[in-house]
Amino acid sequence: MTDSRADAWADEVRALAAQRDAVILAHNYQLPEIQDIADHVGDSLALSRIAATVEQSTIVFCGVHFMAETAKILSYDKTVLIPDERAGCSLADTITADQLRAWKDEHPGAVVVSYVNTTAAVKAETDICCTSSNAVDVVASIPEDRPVLFCPDQFLGAHVQRSLQRENMHIWLGECHVHAGINGAELKARVMAEPDAELFIHPECGCATSALYLAGAGVVPPERTKILSTAGMVEAARATTSRKVLVATETGMIHQLNKANPLVIFEPVNRAAICKYMKMITPDKLLRSLRDGTDEVTVPIEIAERARLSVERMIAIGQPSRTGE
Repeated sequence: MTDSRADAWADEVRALAAQRDAVILAHNYQLPEIQDIADHVGDSLALSRIAATVEQSTIVFCGVHFMAETAKILSYDKTVLIPDERAGCSLADTITADQLRAWKDEHPGAVVVSYVNTTAAVKAETDICCTSSNAVDVVASIPEDRPVLFCPDQFLGAHVQRSLQRENMHIWLGECHVHAGINGAELKARVMAEPDAELFIHPECGCATSALYLAGAGVVPPERTKILSTAGMVEAARATTSRKVLVATETGMIHQLNKANPLVIFEPVNRAAICKYMKMITPDKLLRSLRDGTDEVTVPIEIAERARLSVERMIAIGQPSRTGE
């Protein structure tokens, strides 16, 4: 997109948003153009909090479908649009409401903690949701004698269990195809090649366990290895004094890190770590969504009412944890 076309597109988006009384929310993994035009950019927890309190009558959610569903759950009286309803999530697809109900039957009395990367139907079967920002805090808030069913992300679940040393956690074996593709061997190779670089690692990553092992073995200096959510990465980027930071998460995150600290070189551990679903939200689709009101996100009222309880409990658990994401 040329500079003149980009300017014209941005002007039209802002004008249409004003006409529709719309607020634009964008996740950190979105295309740079989408991030730059959005009214708010952040991780799932931050965007959930914003969606629950916005004044505008329309929310345009530039992210994947479960995120737009969450916005609808929290602001049911508002119109929620997603520029492409086909923008799904491989992690959310790893567990259904029927599967969760069957799992609950196997563990009566257990507390269900679901990562926010789940469908509204799964959230309706959940006691409390979490994000990578507050997953440790959420599980820590549950009495230690109560078993916990954690779904669907096995890597985030392992991170929480390791952080809390909690033995009565049962973890669903789901994964994000992007984060699962960032592995320990690849991480070790990059670390050996960049001995002075800091490491920012998202706990969904398959390499998170390997990173902690490498730190314990002295291969990766523990003080240079940070397990962070996307929001935590932005905060850490502002504070870092390192010349270079290796980043283990979806590559869209690099844009916000560069903006947070232009003096640092931020490089993805794996340049192929690209979520095709996040990248389905394009400038043209955002423009169409604002112009034509597509694609509207709906959630049955009975599902939304039950799901809202689990999401509101998530939002109420403190502020994002700096070490828990």
